[in-house]
Formats: sequence, C-alpha cells, structure tokens
Amino acid sequence: MTDASFVAATRDSYDALANEHADVVASGMEDRPLDRALFAAFAELVRAGGNGPVADVGCGPGRVTILLSSPGLDAFGIDLSPGMLALARRTYPQLRFEEGSMLALELPAASLGGLLACYSIIHIPWEQRPQVFTEFHRVLAPGGLLMLVFQIGDERGHRAEFLGTPVSLDWYRQQPDEVADLLREAGFEMSLTAVREREGTEKTTQGYLLARKPR
Repeated sequence: MTDASFVAATRDSYDALANEHADVVASGMEDRPLDRALFAAFAELVRAGGNGPVADVGCGPGRVTILLSSPGLDAFGIDLSPGMLALARRTYPQLRFEEGSMLALELPAASLGGLLACYSIIHIPWEQRPQVFTEFHRVLAPGGLLMLVFQIGDERGHRAEFLGTPVSLDWYRQQPDEVADLLREAGFEMSLTAVREREGTEKTTQGYLLARKPR
C-alpha cells in the first residue's frame, strides 16, 4: 500500500470505531495500574527535564493523554482520525488535541520535551519505521524523551471488522531489540527496554522502550 492509502484506511477505520463504538474505544485504564504508573513516571521525567510539552502521538480517544497531564506539564494529543479527536475533545475538554500523521508531524523541530507512541506504531509498515523514528527525533528537543509501547512478535496481520463494524487495519508486531536498533540509527540513546507479561485477553507480551535524544 502507498503512504496515502494505508493512512486513509487507518483514519477511516478509526473514524468508524469512534462513531459506532465510542463506549468501547474510550474506556479508561483503571484496570492497568502498571501502565498508569509507567505513563505517570514518563510524564514526571519529561516535566523534570524542562524541555517543553509532551505529545501523545496516535492518541485516539485521549485515555493516555490525560495520564500525561500533570501540574507543570503541557500534554496534548495528535491523531489521524477526526472521529477519535472529536471523542477525545468531548471526554477531556481541558486538553488539546490536534489532527496529524506521525509520518510527517506538523510540529517545529526540537519543540517537544517528550513523545509517547502507545500502540500507535503498530499500524506503520515495518519498512517505514525509520522514517517515523527520524521524525520523532526531529521534533524532540535535545534531552527529550521518547516512549514506545507495542505488542511483541514477528507477525503482521489485517483486521476487517470490529464488533461487526467493517474496518481495514493492517497491524505489525515488533521485536524490542530490532526497534531499539532502529532508534539508535535514528540518533537516539536507549534508556530502557522492558517486557510485560500478558494480562487478561492480551495475546502477546508487551514491549516498553524509553529513549533519549542526546543533548
């Protein structure tokens, strides 16, 4: 698929989910105390660094963006889907949400203190990850932090429906060591690589990577 076609398919699919299953996609993270703690710790590290705001890229309904919001830290969300953004703005009117693509973020260079991509790189074709990571590096200020969360594995797949709603979503599992190598090639220094075991209905272990743009 071309950039334009897979981006459009992903956007249209999440628009459909936001419109037809808002109660499901916007559910909170009360049942994920470890994830909540990790996101809070990431936000505190960004705040302490004092390098600027933190962007939740691929924010969907904003359920993680709100966890990054804390006194002294400007957290905002970016997403492809206008439907998801409308849902996020209704749910968290105190936060800022912007439309955009991680392939080409409409942000000035070195303007962010932190960037979180939580289960959002999973729709990027493997061969386009270097482009995405280079873009993440561009928008982060020196000393800025990047956190990635994803499902671990070697598989790729396609989802054609969700709860009876037609969608067209390609997904890609990730290997932490491979992603870490790609981040280093993009200019990052690795700080943390962690693996969490499966919980509930999860089918794979989950990967957490923390990297820093050198000062």
